[in-house]
Amino acid sequence: MTAARSFLFADAARDRVRADLDAIDAALDRLRETSTDMVGNSFRVELTERLEHHHRVTRGLTYRMFAEMADPPDGAGHLPGGPGVRLRDALATRLRLVPREVTRRFKVAARITPSRSITGAIIAPELPVLAEAVESGAVGEDHITEVCKALDALPPIAAHEKATIEATLVGHARTQDADFVADVGKRIADTINPDGLFDDAHRKRQRGFTIHTQGPDGMSRCSGNLDPETRALVEATVAAVRPGHHVPDAGADVVDGATDTRTGAQRMHDALKLGLRAGIGSGSLGTHRGIPVTVIATTTVADLDQAAHAMTDPDVPMPRPARTGGGSSLPMRDLIRLAANAVHYLAVFDDHSDRPIYLARSKRIATADQRIVCHARDQGCTRPGCTRPGYQCEVHHAPDWSAGGTTDADSLYFACGPDHTLVTRGHATTTVTDDGRLAWSIGGAPPTVNPLQRDADLHPRPSHR
Repeated sequence: MTAARSFLFADAARDRVRADLDAIDAALDRLRETSTDMVGNSFRVELTERLEHHHRVTRGLTYRMFAEMADPPDGAGHLPGGPGVRLRDALATRLRLVPREVTRRFKVAARITPSRSITGAIIAPELPVLAEAVESGAVGEDHITEVCKALDALPPIAAHEKATIEATLVGHARTQDADFVADVGKRIADTINPDGLFDDAHRKRQRGFTIHTQGPDGMSRCSGNLDPETRALVEATVAAVRPGHHVPDAGADVVDGATDTRTGAQRMHDALKLGLRAGIGSGSLGTHRGIPVTVIATTTVADLDQAAHAMTDPDVPMPRPARTGGGSSLPMRDLIRLAANAVHYLAVFDDHSDRPIYLARSKRIATADQRIVCHARDQGCTRPGCTRPGYQCEVHHAPDWSAGGTTDADSLYFACGPDHTLVTRGHATTTVTDDGRLAWSIGGAPPTVNPLQRDADLHPRPSHR
């Protein structure tokens, strides 16, 4: 990143790098084969420290490769998979990383590696002190995260001190853990801006709300930063859910406050649900891709019938959850309760057929009911390896509309915007399989389907007779 490197022509550089990596692989093989049963904990600590250092140096080299791929000094060349394949997707597939992790690495690499101007002149990294520490293996991934987070949280009035603050943070990162660095960053921010003077531009940069991966129990952890206006709206909604008001399953909007055993955090959760339900129920949110903004869920006739019986008979087990247009699981009990409070789209399919009902249309634009069929059948983007849920997808014609394709339910499939563009530009082709699924071929590869469309493809369940 910052050290001078001797120039080598392409073949010589490739040969040297491959030889060095082969030597590293051979050394790691010997390490794995060497017994450490009798070396003692003092040596194990020494070994662990050295392995951690090697891991950090390797990560620094990885960031260097990401930076060079983003702005290749020798030209972009060709990517595996042929024309039209995005660099992010090629890396995600090759490294078996989720696309957002690939994007994150590109963003970090852009901050800690040199770049080039239009004239070809080398421009120093945005964070040169951190760059040197990463290259030398002095700091780890958690240190990088906390240093960047602390610098990004600085108010505009501290812009002229950014370089000094970076040096301070990296200096501590070389000797302390990431939590210590985070605390130093907060104290620096408090010292520079004791009165908390932030402008609207700062608040716009910092605002954000993230719903993390849904857990096996159906719950989802949330985190983020609310701007003052959003917080005021939340506070007003929470005030409406004071003790005794809007208690779930109470049978009335107001009950005796003494019987309300919810914690403050639970009442805030219920207030958020109440506000979102009111917003969706109002109809004022408009439409999303031709459908009124609402909850879309998919289930089968058998599961819905079993759930209806399970609501009244404790001996009947609840079936598997429904699947929402956002890709999350919705327990059947919650689905039935949700449907009782507002009008939502519920697509119900026969157990033995994944083909949609036939909805013929002569227009190019898919209608609302046809989009719901796509939600039910595809659940999200149909390109293999893509995890975009149905809410984030466009409707793709197969065969393509321009090639005579019809806007019938069994000729429409979900594709996210970037993947739909691959087909539009001719970088990918799609075909409908005999069982009604959409197979993709990119860069001349054999047609394949996305296994995320069917749970049985991911984890076949034995049939019970």
